Amino acid sequence: MKVLVIGSLGYDYIMDFDGRFSERILPDKVHKISLSFLVNKLRRNFGGTAGNIAYTLRLLGIIPDIIAPVGHDFSPYKQFLKSHGISIAHIKSFSNEPCGSYYVVTDQDDNQIGAYYSGAMKYAKNLPLPKDMDQKLIIISPTDPQAMVMHALECQKRKTPYVFDPAFQIGSISESDLAKCIDSTKILIGNDYEIALIEKKLSLSHSELLSKTSVLITTLGHDGSIIETSKQKIKIRTAKPHNTSDPTGAGDAYRGGFIAGYIRGFNLQTCGQMGSTAAVYTVEKFGTVTHHYTIKDFVKRYLENFAQNLVL
Repeated sequence: MKVLVIGSLGYDYIMDFDGRFSERILPDKVHKISLSFLVNKLRRNFGGTAGNIAYTLRLLGIIPDIIAPVGHDFSPYKQFLKSHGISIAHIKSFSNEPCGSYYVVTDQDDNQIGAYYSGAMKYAKNLPLPKDMDQKLIIISPTDPQAMVMHALECQKRKTPYVFDPAFQIGSISESDLAKCIDSTKILIGNDYEIALIEKKLSLSHSELLSKTSVLITTLGHDGSIIETSKQKIKIRTAKPHNTSDPTGAGDAYRGGFIAGYIRGFNLQTCGQMGSTAAVYTVEKFGTVTHHYTIKDFVKRYLENFAQNLVL
């Protein structure tokens, strides 16, 4: 079973702030904000939306292909992907730029402030979909906005089902293009803020947005997620972590877990619970792809959290 993942590949520079952003931000001064934080931990990890999602898919027995541009510093990440059986056939290197880089600070309450340097990601629009696609599903995760629009329209033209996950690129995609990309999606996913932003940008009610997609997923952080169709609304709770280390990448792991169930034909409740189980492993480790589990481990963890047997 194959899935094509479109998105970014890069390096995450993750920092921990031993305090709360809310204690440093003055509400009446947000129009002219100037802040810095003394952090007590810094680590560079492999990351990017495509890499994070593909890693979870592979752990759960799905074969992912990635379409992404990378820079001249990709070599160690390339070895990591190959060692985990993730195809690099559709990854293209550009020697004049480094890989994209995400710099993020996390506070005590798991709130995050980050910035992303696109680097080679700006060339994503130069990478077309493969002509000989045999994937069951295509995931369009955040990358260069032009590339996201291009790939969504190509999926529609080919009648290939796709997941649309605009996330932090919502503001960079025009209203007309965003409306086109969302229309007829198999799955539209975002956190509660992102879904509300889409509704505001397109002047849609929630029910109107729901009518544009087969499945609408709203992630809620600590409060789990909500999965909606025209006929049902399912509340998914989070899985219980053994410890909490770093939330970076939990959303991508949720997506990978959900899709690993979805293309197997599982019901939406099970898919959402698989997403929650996959996400909790990331929360327990510092970094986005530093965790590991076997399918047997995953099935056991799923049973512990949701009191249901899962056959993968």
